[in-house]
Order: sequence, then C-alpha cells, then structure tokens
Amino acid sequence: MSLPIVAVVGRPNVGKSTLFNRVVGSRIAIVDDQPGVTRDRNFSPADWAGRHFLIVDTGGVIEESERPLDRFVREQAEAAIDEADVLVLVVDGKEGLHPLDQKVAEMLRSSGKPVVLAVNKMDNMPRDMGHHEFWELGLGDPHPVSAGSGKGSGDLLDRIVEVLPEADAEPDDPTRVKIAVVGKPNVGKSSLVNRLFGEERSVVSDEAGTTRDPIDSTMVYHGRSLVFVDTAGLRRQSKVKETLEYYSAVRTERVVREADVCLMLIDAADGVTHQDLRIMEQAWDAGAGLVVVVNKWDLIDKEPETADQMMKKWRDRAPFLKWVPFLFGSALTGQRVRKALDLVLEVEEQRQRRIDTSEVNDVLARIVGRQPPPHSRGRHVKIRYATQVQVAPPTFLIFSNLPKELPAHYLRYVENGFRDAWTFSGTPLRVFFRESTSS
Repeated sequence: MSLPIVAVVGRPNVGKSTLFNRVVGSRIAIVDDQPGVTRDRNFSPADWAGRHFLIVDTGGVIEESERPLDRFVREQAEAAIDEADVLVLVVDGKEGLHPLDQKVAEMLRSSGKPVVLAVNKMDNMPRDMGHHEFWELGLGDPHPVSAGSGKGSGDLLDRIVEVLPEADAEPDDPTRVKIAVVGKPNVGKSSLVNRLFGEERSVVSDEAGTTRDPIDSTMVYHGRSLVFVDTAGLRRQSKVKETLEYYSAVRTERVVREADVCLMLIDAADGVTHQDLRIMEQAWDAGAGLVVVVNKWDLIDKEPETADQMMKKWRDRAPFLKWVPFLFGSALTGQRVRKALDLVLEVEEQRQRRIDTSEVNDVLARIVGRQPPPHSRGRHVKIRYATQVQVAPPTFLIFSNLPKELPAHYLRYVENGFRDAWTFSGTPLRVFFRESTSS
C-alpha cells in the first residue's frame, strides 16, 4: 500500500519543525528561534491510530522576497504542496493572524487538497481562545495546539488521519514480487534494469541522479511476476539540495517500504559506504528481503582483495549482512546479472517460509538446552514454547514466565539459533517474547 504524504507548511518561525518533531517522536528537525532555520525539508515515517504516512517539514513560505535563500525556501514549500496528499498549515496563535498567513492560505485552497489548520503556541488552552480568529482564513476548524508541550497534538493528528486518502490496496497476486532497485546515485541501477530486460527501459547517463522518479518494469521469470522499481539515487538528507532530488528521496523511501525485496547496488570501487549501510538498514528494518549486487566488478583489480575478503570486512561492520547474499557482477557487460533474478526469488521464498510449530519447539528446546537463560534476581527464567505467527518477514513469538528479565545477549542467542537452523537467507527475522502464566 502506498504511504500518503503530509506536508507541514507555513510562514517562518511559527513552529513547523517543533510540530514535526512532536509527530515523529524525536528531534529530527533543527529547532531554533531564528526564522528560516529549516531551509531544506525533513521527512520521516509517522503513524497515528493505525494509519501510516510520511510527514514532511518544509521551510517557511517567504512571499515577494528575491533573496536567493528566501526564493529557494518558497520553491521548496511550493514543491511540497504539489507532492503532498494532505497539507497542514501552521500559524502562530500568540502573534495572531498575519497577512502572509492569508497569502499561504490562498495558495493552499487553490491546490484543491485537504488542508488542516494548526494554530500553534496555544500554551494556555483551553482558557486561551485566540485560535478562533483564524476562522477568517476560510480553511475550516482551527485546531489549537502547543507543539512544544504536546497539548492538542492528539486532536490534530485525529483530524489529519481523518482526511488522509484511503490506502489503495494492490491486487492480490501470489506470483508477484515487487523489487526496489536501490543505491546511491550513479551506481548503475538503471543499467542493471536495462540489462535484465534487454532494452532501454530507463534513461542511462553518466551524470549522477538522472533517474528522478521510480519507474516500474515487469517481467515473468520462472512463473513469477517480477515488478522492478528503478528508484532515484538516495543521498544523505543534508546533501539533498534540489527540489526534484528531495522528492525523489521521499518517493524512494516510500518504494523501499512497499517492496518485497530490495536489490541493493553498490559500487565495487567504493565498497560499502556509510550511506549504503543506511539504505540497507532502512530496507531491513522495513521487513524487506535484501540482495546486494556489487556492480562494476569488471573494473576492479582482483589482486589486493578477493570478494570473500571484501564481504567479511563489510559483514564485520554490519552483522546483519551475514545473512544477506552478495553478487559480484557488471551491469555493463552482463556478468552474473541473471543470477540476481535467481537470488531475488530465493530470498522471497525464504521471506515467505513457514516453519511447523513442532519443529520450532524442537529447535528452541535444543537452543535452551545448550544454554539455559540466566537467573534474574534469584528467580528461574523459563522458556516455555514458541510458534511462528507471521511471514514476510518470518516472525516468531516465544512465551516465557519472565520475558522482560531476559538480557539482550540471550535474545540474540535465540535469534542466532533460529538462523543456524533455517538460515532465512536475505530476509529479516523477528523474534518477540511474551509472558506466559502457565506452570
């Protein structure tokens, strides 16, 4: 299902970033009393009342200023309005109605999109009734909120969720596998897709960032319908400067969260960079399968390091990569490219794998037998039984008399024991513990 986008807009210094941080639950956006601190947009997944969405924090709209920075911030906000499904206009309840609020409201009304009006800095509500003057903007109910303290934020989020577009569920096709082709700009994503399809499905250029929007291409392979989404290159947010590039990153994040398997391309000359790890962790945390293609392998001098040595070095940096298949090849020459399709199918099969409850408990008994859980303050911690409760990714529930007393290292020990038994190559594995009162 596609994640809708909620854009937070308004003139400078009304508290947009504070509200963004409140919704996200962490201090992602920089907050300062100096107007114009938010120059680029921050974006982050968020959820409320069971609805998931991407929330975007924009720079303030600065009308009729020709200063380069002001013009840039205005363009950023206008782009947010174009891309968003829901717009949240933030105004300053302490300062009252401002002429620029009127101009921004006119811009939002003309978009034809749902607009939620948030009157911020209402720290003394419900006694302070100053939010009522904002009815004049013609945007419906003004929702009083104090982003700093959190007052009124629940009611505001209720309204945002109420106007979110209905999630469009894709047709249920058991043969379908959605594959996000991800990686930094200019690592060969489009070249790989073109090579797999044997034709020019995507624009290929030596200029980094040629692909701006995700592009879908479908093929049938071994009876499975493979839908490839060639995404724009992901960069660190601090490096995302252009409006188009920024929203390419937003769309790519959405594609990764909707994918069954992520085909991650890295440049053989650069190796696994910090940014590559961030992208792979994003896919892993989202529950997607993962295959890593080390591209441009034909250009590398094989003497200094072998493929095995390189993989060991990368897996030492990120232990979860131990379970991820690597493919060393070249999109340009076609070296081992078709093998990527086989790996994608293998990973998706592992991601959908279900283990019988009896086998789960046999393996768990062996794991606990080798290393029983440590005592907690003189109490005996018991592992009672387990079952697999979900696939895509495989998810297990284990019952214990004192699940909260199990140390993190023991939880990792149990998860690694499951990995040793079934591998689950290329897919995340989730293990949860729940209290059981049975004797």
